[in-house]
Amino acid sequence: MSTLSATDVDTVTALDATAQAALVRDRHVTVEELVTAAIARIERLNPALNAVITPTFEQALAQARAGLPDGPFTGVPYLIKDLATEQEGVRFTEGSAYLRGNVSRHDQELVRRLRAAGLVLLGKTNTPEFGMAPTCEPVLYGPTRNPWDPARTTGGSSGGSAAAVAARMVPAAHGNDAGGSIRFPASCCGLFGLKPNRARVPLGPAYGDAFGGWAAEHALTRSVRDSAALLDAVAGPAPGDPYTAPPAPGPFAAEVDREPGLLRIAYSLTASGGHPVHPDCAAALEDAVGLCADLGHDLVEQDLPGLGDEVGEAIGTVYYAAMDWIVAYWTRELGRPPAPGELEPYTRAYWEHSRRVTGGDYLLAVTTLQAFARTVADFLTGYDAWLTPTLAQPPLLLGEMTSSEDDPWRTARNSSPFVAFPAIAANITGGPAMSVPLYWSREGLPIGVHFLGRVGDEATLFRLAGQLERARPWAGRVPPAARTWPARV
Repeated sequence: MSTLSATDVDTVTALDATAQAALVRDRHVTVEELVTAAIARIERLNPALNAVITPTFEQALAQARAGLPDGPFTGVPYLIKDLATEQEGVRFTEGSAYLRGNVSRHDQELVRRLRAAGLVLLGKTNTPEFGMAPTCEPVLYGPTRNPWDPARTTGGSSGGSAAAVAARMVPAAHGNDAGGSIRFPASCCGLFGLKPNRARVPLGPAYGDAFGGWAAEHALTRSVRDSAALLDAVAGPAPGDPYTAPPAPGPFAAEVDREPGLLRIAYSLTASGGHPVHPDCAAALEDAVGLCADLGHDLVEQDLPGLGDEVGEAIGTVYYAAMDWIVAYWTRELGRPPAPGELEPYTRAYWEHSRRVTGGDYLLAVTTLQAFARTVADFLTGYDAWLTPTLAQPPLLLGEMTSSEDDPWRTARNSSPFVAFPAIAANITGGPAMSVPLYWSREGLPIGVHFLGRVGDEATLFRLAGQLERARPWAGRVPPAARTWPARV
C-alpha cells in the first residue's frame, strides 16, 4: 500500500506526467508509491468507466521494485491501447472475440521505447473492434463511459485511454490514429491529442506501416508539454522502416514554451457531406477563432480545397481494403478465419463488402488521395494551420453508433454526421494534427477544436498549443467521475 496520505494522493494524481516524473527524480515520492496510487485509482474508478480491460498490475509492481531505466518519465504510470501495439506475454485482442485468447509473443518497438523512457505499464485499454468505429463500445468488453457524462461516448478508437487520462487514473496513455482515433477521444474527453507526422514513431516489428501509411502512434495527454516530451522519447526511425519522417528542428518539448509568432490560420465551419454542425461545435470554433485573433494571429475563413465525392469514395475504398487486410492478417496469424459469431455485425458486414474491392480499385483510390494530399500541401503553403471543430456533434449517447444483426450498417450511418469534419486529411497527407480542449458546452461536455498542420511541422502546432494552453488553461477542469473518487488507498 502507498504511504502517501489521502491528500497527497489527490495532489499527485492530478499532476501531469512531467510533474510526476519530477517528484520521483527529486525523491519526494518513490516509484512504488506512484504506481500503487495509480493502481488504487484504477481499481476504484474502472468498474464504472470500463477503461482498462487487461490490467498488468503485478508485472508493473515487479518492474517498479526491480528498478527502472533513468529516463524522462521514470516511475510514471502509463497504459497501452489494446490495438496494434503489442506487449509480450499480455492478452491482445483488438476488441474482438476473434482474438479472445490471443497473447502477444513480442513487444512493439514503441513499447520498448516507452519502457526505456522509464514509464511503468499498468495494462491495456478498451477499443472498438479493430478500431473501426469512432466510439469505444466493443461487444467483447462492453462500452467505455465518458468521465464527463457516463451515458455518453468517449469517442474512438482510443476511448479507453482517453477515459483513463481524463479520470486521472494515469497522467497520459497511449493511443493510435488512422483517421482521427487520437483526436476524436481527445475532443470528447477534454484532453490534448496530437497525431504526429507519418513515420515519426515506428510501427515495427509487426508492421512497416499500416492502412497505407495512414496510421500513427502517440498519446492522449492532459498537458501539451507531456505530449511533446512523450513524442521526443519515442520518435525516430527503427531499422527496416519503409520511410522516415522529415527531421524535426530540435526537441519538441523545447517548442511548447516558445511563442509561435504571428500565424496565418485558415478556418472553416463547413462539414463534409452536407452534414449539419451542432451549435455547441459551431460555438467552439467561434471561440477558438476569437482567441487566436486576440493572440494576434491572422484568421482567414477558407474551406479545405479538393474535398469532393471522388475523394470520399477513395477514402471508403482504402478503409474497405484495410478491413480485408486486418482479417487476412489475423487469419494468417491464428491459422484460421473468423468463425460465425466471432465478428461483430458491423465488422462482418464491412469485411464481406471489402472482399469486392480489387487491387486496381485500391491503387486508383491511392492515386486519387495522393493527388488530394498534394492539393492540401499546396493550400498549406499559404497558411500555418487549418482550424475546424474536431467533431460535428458533442459526445453522443452510448448506443447511438452501435450496430445489430438486423441493422449492421447503423454504425457507419450514425457516425458519419458525428465525424463530419475531415480529420482524416492529416492521415492522408501524413502531416500532424491536434485536437485542443478549449471549450465546454453549457451541459459541461468538452468540445475540441482541430488544427491541421503542414507535413513535418509538429513544431508549429506545439508552439501554438502551448500558447493556447497558457491563454486558456484547461488542467483545472476535472470531470465528475474523477471528482467523486474518495481520496484513499
